[in-house]
Amino acid sequence: MKVIKEVGAQLSLDEDTRVKLPSTRYWGSKRKIAPWIWEQIKDLEFTNFLDCMSGTAVLSYLAKCHGKRVFANDELKFNYQVALALVENNSTTLAESEFRMIVERHQAIDYPTFIEDTFPDIYYLPEENRWLDTIITNIGVFLTDPYKRSIALSALGQACLVKRPYNLFHRKNLYMRLQDVPRSFGNKATWDAPFVKHFRKFVSEYNSLVFDNRADNRVFNLGVFDLELAEPVDLVYIDPPYLPVHGDKPDYHYFYHFLEGIVQYNIWPGLICYENPIRPIMYQRSPWTDVHRIYAAFERLLAKFEGTRYIVVSYNSMGIPSETELAEMLGRYKPNVELRTRQYQYALSKERPRELLFIAY
Repeated sequence: MKVIKEVGAQLSLDEDTRVKLPSTRYWGSKRKIAPWIWEQIKDLEFTNFLDCMSGTAVLSYLAKCHGKRVFANDELKFNYQVALALVENNSTTLAESEFRMIVERHQAIDYPTFIEDTFPDIYYLPEENRWLDTIITNIGVFLTDPYKRSIALSALGQACLVKRPYNLFHRKNLYMRLQDVPRSFGNKATWDAPFVKHFRKFVSEYNSLVFDNRADNRVFNLGVFDLELAEPVDLVYIDPPYLPVHGDKPDYHYFYHFLEGIVQYNIWPGLICYENPIRPIMYQRSPWTDVHRIYAAFERLLAKFEGTRYIVVSYNSMGIPSETELAEMLGRYKPNVELRTRQYQYALSKERPRELLFIAY
């Protein structure tokens, strides 16, 4: 028998004072409401936690902080680097000497000019593009340890985000930084601060977040339907891009193509659609952004994890499918379905929808 129980948000907690979560400017990040989500699931009986669409890895990292064995997966390569740095990595940090090594130009290295040549006047200033070519090359040359490299690439990606209007790469809008006009949003001081300043800040932050929770945590870079674990998990957390009834579709491949290029710099030139003025990476359209395919995608994903003790789904009250439709879907795979809700407004959104958290068991 299916039971749908709606629990209004009693908790105003936006920060867990016991846990410092990684900062991010990523679209749809659950960072601010991660403690609320954890409050809803912390008393469930589970040891192994699967975050199958981990994004910025804040839920995975929070589960790690609470002693769970974590499996994190995301199909985007930049997100994989973030999870590698924070979830799988238990002890490795980036030393000050290594930091200085990768932020300087070295006479013995013949630096490529790919970003400088390919993205002029699109996202960053010429000297900033040149700096990016330099540091990405240095990361590849001097950092052979995968965890050190993941810290550097993750920190670099966050530095790239904070210097972008809207923290996205979906438009050719460098002019917004350069215009001398009154501003109702954004932070020009942040945009104009040197890249190396932001990079140092995020490297320090990532270093401070590295710890060992005595669990064999693992991260993956796979499409969610291709993910196959060698052992069962107790709880799977599903946080798909929500497809809004109205407004822009959350196309993460398009929004963050520049970050995807950074982490695969050596092959980036062959991945780009040069006919598009913003130079995005070519990719296959996701079913999560297609109203004609999203229902089948949900059904397929829920069926995939039917044998898991708990299926937990984050979604939005203004999304497709609706909360009633999602509850009915979950009820086909689990006899009990609970719905927890709270008001939450994402950055850059004018709407005040409810955040939905389904717990099926």
